[in-house]
Amino acid sequence: MKNIPIAVQLYTLREECEKDFAGTLKKVAALGFHGVEFAGYGGLTAKDVRALIDDLGLRAAASHVPLEQLENNLYQVIEDQKILGSNYLVCPYLMPERRSKEDYQNLISLLNHAGETCRREDIALCYHNHDFELERLSNGRTYLEAIFDKTNSHNLKAELDVYWLTKADEKPIEWMERYKNRVPLIHLKDMTTDGEQFFAELGTGGVDIEAILQKGEEAGVKWWVVEQDVSRRTPFESIKISMNYLKSFYKSF
Repeated sequence: MKNIPIAVQLYTLREECEKDFAGTLKKVAALGFHGVEFAGYGGLTAKDVRALIDDLGLRAAASHVPLEQLENNLYQVIEDQKILGSNYLVCPYLMPERRSKEDYQNLISLLNHAGETCRREDIALCYHNHDFELERLSNGRTYLEAIFDKTNSHNLKAELDVYWLTKADEKPIEWMERYKNRVPLIHLKDMTTDGEQFFAELGTGGVDIEAILQKGEEAGVKWWVVEQDVSRRTPFESIKISMNYLKSFYKSF
């Protein structure tokens, strides 16, 4: 478990990145993160971003890239990942207008094809879940299960988001076991225990983060990715609390 590096999803720091991309990454490095998961490149070229993270001692854990870019600009996206040194490319979100049964069928075909192209270039394509993919089909299976079960496991990997799984009354550990060695990326985030189920810093909510961390190596996790979609604190305060929790947990092993 101690060998799994920790990244932060830069969507958490989206406003900070917009104001000062380089300065934000410098603060991330100072907090002890090993890498970053990109959600855009701050208006910089991939080459300039690579120089920046190299200078700061950070690694590119992965990149979230909109589905439209995977459909229409895949080869350039792959080239950017090579420059960044990123081994993982992630489809992060489905817009509400693209969630019909037919849309999911088309998505599965697209992810399989794009994933095969990525794999030939030594990059793994991953799918990141929210809670809406946990709606059930007439056969009782979820859309998320259909996505993974109907794609080639070599072409599509999972970036499981433990908050959204929990919010959908699913158990993250069971999903990690079900797709063992297919979950290189895990989004770590906690949830308040009240009725609001708001995003919470790691170790402050009701998600069994400790059990998830203990399961990491067995499940084949390559990166833990800290994300907090929205915070009642400043984003830097939030990720510092989460990182301190992870540091404390690591020291106990």
